[in-house]
Amino acid sequence: MQKGISVIAQQHFEALLGFLFVAAWIGFGFGDAVLCLLGALAFYAIGSFLRGELDLAEVQERLGGSGSERSSAGTRGSGVS
Repeated sequence: MQKGISVIAQQHFEALLGFLFVAAWIGFGFGDAVLCLLGALAFYAIGSFLRGELDLAEVQERLGGSGSERSSAGTRGSGVS
């Protein structure tokens, strides 16, 4: 069961974010709009971490993986004799 009441659908929320991004782009320029987006992402991540919803070890594992897998994948089937 979901906590709380969903006021708007996920698609509507995404459309609103897209509209606000384009409005910031028009009003401030593309670079400033991207900075606003990065700032919002940073505060979202901080809020998620403080609520305990963000596991940094899991994020690191997803982004980095293990280095040995990458290096061995690069040498397999390279055709070098």
